[in-house]
Amino acid sequence: MLIGVPKEIKTLENRVGLVTASVRELVHDGHKVLVETKAGEGIGIDDNKYREAGAEIVKQAEDIFERAEMIVKVKEPQPHECKLLQKDQVLFTYLHLAPDPKQAALLQASGAIAIAYETVTANDGSLPLLSPMSEVAGRLAIQAGSHYLEKPNGGLGVLLGGVPGVPSANVVVIGGGVVGTNAVRMAMGQEAHVTVIDKSLKRLKELDLQFGSKLNTLYATQESIEEYVLKADLIIGAVLIPGGAAPQLITRKMISRMRPGVVLVDVAIDQGGCFETSKATTHADPVYTIDGVIHYCVANMPGAVPRTSTFALNNATLPFVLALANKGYKKALLDDKHLLNGLNVYKGKITHEAVASALTQPFVSPIEALMQ
Repeated sequence: MLIGVPKEIKTLENRVGLVTASVRELVHDGHKVLVETKAGEGIGIDDNKYREAGAEIVKQAEDIFERAEMIVKVKEPQPHECKLLQKDQVLFTYLHLAPDPKQAALLQASGAIAIAYETVTANDGSLPLLSPMSEVAGRLAIQAGSHYLEKPNGGLGVLLGGVPGVPSANVVVIGGGVVGTNAVRMAMGQEAHVTVIDKSLKRLKELDLQFGSKLNTLYATQESIEEYVLKADLIIGAVLIPGGAAPQLITRKMISRMRPGVVLVDVAIDQGGCFETSKATTHADPVYTIDGVIHYCVANMPGAVPRTSTFALNNATLPFVLALANKGYKKALLDDKHLLNGLNVYKGKITHEAVASALTQPFVSPIEALMQ
């Protein structure tokens, strides 16, 4: 198979779809890899290193989209890239289609086969291709949040861990999944007072066993969320409905009652955000303020640490890339129900139920679509 890796073009996005180790594995299995010049520059991999791994370097993205049978990216294709996609071409990347009907329409119009990292599943129900970036984002959420709590950045002027004689900051994490767990770990490491809120008692028990009595666990209700977020200095939104739009758990009214200088970090922004006032921002302009409350809603948070993020992502995606290349997309999807769950758009049809529901479009089962 001929596999293409374009340079990412989203604002300040320096990750890359394949690192040299992944290229070598594909070449070893008899495949050809095209890499756009300077695609890996942002993580310290130059064109010569890709050539040494066996890749062909091409001058522009148009060449990649014109020649490749499968495109491997990191972030969702931008409108210009969507228009370059061809019928029957495989796209393997993060898509986050639920809050993005424009991208969905462009992918449908292209006739391409779009497989989303974020909806590929595992036997235990986890999301193995989303998990590495969720780990990074959860840890970055505390790092970013503590930065904006500093007074010169508009925050309360609170140190997360306090000092002897001065109380630590109150951190509330909404959602106890991968993002939430990593945020809890980092906040507790800085000696903040941390409360995690989740609607799964099983997950709360697991977190209690993992972190012990220093972590406050709370069952999610509208009342409990409101009570605790109004006392918080830093709030991390870490909820997820695989493939679907994130529920808006913090209302505009709640935000109007918060103290000026409180910081909200919405890690769920890729799926539309879990705060009513959330809107996607970029690393170039990461925050905005409503009623004095700072909102950090960067839609590609792991892009802030692209080297760490890219290698972590490739560790997870490579087996699936190899399966798609070695077997062809149809056999690979039919052989692996978990990869099949990643199929979001197939030749104009929406083939993931949660995505179809969020976009209010007809759902076609992936098996049915592949068999047509």
